Amino acid sequence: MESFCADYTEVWVPSIMKPLVQFADRVRGIADTGLDLVGITPSPALKALEEFDEVISWYGTNRPEFRDVVSHLPFRFFPALPPPPGVPRIIVPEVPRTKILLHPFSGSSKKNWPPQRFHELLERLQGEWAIQPDGTPIIEDLYELACFLAHAKVYIGNDSGITHLAAAVGTPVVALFGPMDPAIWAPRTEKSVVIKREPMDQISVDEVADTVESLLRTYSTDGTGPGQ
Repeated sequence: MESFCADYTEVWVPSIMKPLVQFADRVRGIADTGLDLVGITPSPALKALEEFDEVISWYGTNRPEFRDVVSHLPFRFFPALPPPPGVPRIIVPEVPRTKILLHPFSGSSKKNWPPQRFHELLERLQGEWAIQPDGTPIIEDLYELACFLAHAKVYIGNDSGITHLAAAVGTPVVALFGPMDPAIWAPRTEKSVVIKREPMDQISVDEVADTVESLLRTYSTDGTGPGQ
C-alpha cells in the first residue's frame, strides 16, 4: 500500500491493522466507515467515497456487487494489484535480538504444524512463545507486537499473518507450510526459509531445528535489530 501513496492517501483497513499503517495521511477502520454495509443498507461510506479520485480496493476486488453500487461515483476504481517488487518492511526501533520466538497458530487448523512438535522444538531451542499457548496474544496492538518480534534472533511459525509481520521487521523466519502455495503466500525476504510438507506432520522437529541453527549461524551479527 505504501508504494501507492499520493499527495493525500487515506487507508481503510480492519481496525486491528490500523497501528501498522504509519505512512498514510489518515487511517480508518472499515467497520467505522460503514464500508461493509455498502449494498446492504444506506451507508455513510458512499458519501466519503465521493471525495476520492482513485480507489485501490482489496475489499472491492472480491465483491462485484460492491463495484456495482459505487459505479456512479466519480473516482477511478483499481482492483487489488500484485505486490510491487521489493520486500515489505515495517520500521520499528532497533533493539537487541536475544530471543527465539515460536508462534504455533494460523487462521486455519489445516495450516498448523502439530502443537506437540512446537512444544518439542520450544524445549530443544529454549525458545519463547510469540503467542501464549492458549491462543492469547502477549500484545494486543499489532505494531507493539511487531516491535516485540524484532527482539527475535529467529522466529518459527505457520503460514500466518504473524509470520509475515516477523519477516517485515527484518527477523529471520522459518515458515512452516502445508496446503498453501509458498510461491504465493510465503514471506518475501532473503531471511525467510520455507519448509513445506503435506500433511504437515511430515515436517520433523530435527528438520526445523537444523534450519533454525543454520539461520542463527548465517545472521549472527551484533545482536541488534531490525536486521538489514
